[in-house]
Amino acid sequence: MAIQQVSTQDSVQPTTTPEITVAGLGKRYGPSVVLNDINLSIAPGEIHGIVGENGAGKSTLLKILGGAIVADYGTLSLDGQPVKISSPRDSIARGISLIAQELALIPERSVLENVFLGRWSNTAGLARIGSDAEHFARLIDETGFELDPSAIVGRLPIGLAQQVEILKALARGAKVLCMDEPTAVLNEAEKARLLLVMKRLAAAGTTVILVSHYLNEVLELADRVTILRDGRHILTGVAQEQTPESLVRHMVGRDVDFLIPEIPEVGAEAPTALKVSGLSSSKVAEISLEVRRGEILGLAGLVGSGRSETLLAIFGADPATAGTVEINGRRIPGGSVARAIKAGIALVPESRKEQGLITVRPVSENIALATLAKRSLAGFVKWQQEKKAVAAISEAVDIRGVRQNMSIAGLSGGNQQKALFAKWLLDPPSVLLVDEPTRGVDIAAKTRIHKMIAELAAKGTAVVVVSSELEEVIGLSHRIKVMRHGRIVAEFDRNASRDEVMASAFLK
Repeated sequence: MAIQQVSTQDSVQPTTTPEITVAGLGKRYGPSVVLNDINLSIAPGEIHGIVGENGAGKSTLLKILGGAIVADYGTLSLDGQPVKISSPRDSIARGISLIAQELALIPERSVLENVFLGRWSNTAGLARIGSDAEHFARLIDETGFELDPSAIVGRLPIGLAQQVEILKALARGAKVLCMDEPTAVLNEAEKARLLLVMKRLAAAGTTVILVSHYLNEVLELADRVTILRDGRHILTGVAQEQTPESLVRHMVGRDVDFLIPEIPEVGAEAPTALKVSGLSSSKVAEISLEVRRGEILGLAGLVGSGRSETLLAIFGADPATAGTVEINGRRIPGGSVARAIKAGIALVPESRKEQGLITVRPVSENIALATLAKRSLAGFVKWQQEKKAVAAISEAVDIRGVRQNMSIAGLSGGNQQKALFAKWLLDPPSVLLVDEPTRGVDIAAKTRIHKMIAELAAKGTAVVVVSSELEEVIGLSHRIKVMRHGRIVAEFDRNASRDEVMASAFLK
């Protein structure tokens, strides 16, 4: 079945929120079927959650609705009328806006300019700033956002930048917001604000289609929830009739124990693996901490509190201006990633695509790169040895259905994250620094990554974990240090409550 062709005019503007129906929708890339015969109806003004494992087809479905990609077959209808959406312009004209994980903003321009980007009010080509300012004020009143229209977008924290993206969609007359992992990079306070805005928009008649790995979040917000698995529509049902356990069962086709695993006890006699004394950089000040072999230390705090910057300074990626780092009692000269790796420090960074992987290279090279010298002789790589090592570690971390020679960019987020861990597990480090270990991965991959961290600690590796999910930090860690404004301000044991840790993060 070919996707039906109908004319789309940029002047088309929805007067009411449309019902969205997809029938027999499909998308493939070569032999890989990403979406297979999807049939789904989304009611006007509802919050509709879409969940599934990485690679289930969730983002692909949103991108089809948002015009970023075109379906190969099937029909898309609004209020019973088949429409063609072959570009974001078509989608916007029909009142549908896609808010992707990577925000489409111009960082050098102001909030007001970004909100009305390409649609500034004008008379005879002359901008009417006052008219846009009035429109902006109405949008602010409707959403409850607190944004300075003159602020430069590139200087805003990610939570506020995301609000700009939402305002931009509403300014274009969007009646349907397709939101792909909108809370993945937000702190707890920013998440709470965004969830409240979604509820407010839905109450006013806007349809919100929400893709998220945070199942409790989906169940709290959504009226109905759709489950995809391997590109197929498995179930659509009332959210209140589901639980996180039932969603996972349908997502993976089996029961999954997705509780954070038991972490190993650390004996009082365990020697110190990592000692940081008075470490300072341009972003952090006087960081001091110790982690014993087999211990997991959690770093909590708001986005921008200095957690990630602390890991980068320890790893030598951010130059230290003062302080020392010792591994197993030996001081490491600062400012060198190579020396840090040689001393036994590994870093799983916050952004796997920008900091952790070479996306144009194959899976095997990405996994083998950090320990290449151990399988080389006179400048030549021992390919057979590398192939066996990569295959063994890929199986150990449960990277499924992946060929070693395929581009790592083609892997799901969960498999990319597991590959990032595999890179360092080929030669297990003395100290593992992990920044946002499960960001953007599904529940099954999250469970496996948690187990990997616990297993590594059980074998004697000292682990430092940074996560914006407080439950993850508290559940995985023996101790938690809280950061604020680039400094460590509090410490708790693993019995600390979420409220105690949050209070320390927010106190001024």
